Amino acid sequence: MRQNEKRRARRFPIRNQMKTVFKNALSLVKDGKLPEAQAMISHAYSVIDMASKKNIIHPNTAARKKSRLARSVNALEMKMKDSVAAPEKTEKAEA
Repeated sequence: MRQNEKRRARRFPIRNQMKTVFKNALSLVKDGKLPEAQAMISHAYSVIDMASKKNIIHPNTAARKKSRLARSVNALEMKMKDSVAAPEKTEKAEA
């Protein structure tokens, strides 16, 4: 039982940091803050990779988390591009 407690104490900070960074990155995407989300995604990647390297999470879990982050940031980026392109089309139609 003591081994279990020691291992849990060693793993907990890394796992907690990973969850916090992941959640913060997703909240930035939800709020529509693209530059901050892009900056946070690289930090999140490094934290997730570190957790995977230390066998705190499975490598496939790490890949899935990184993929979900990238997909959400890319979706926000496409949404931003569409919202910028849309007013130009309407202005041309009015003229």
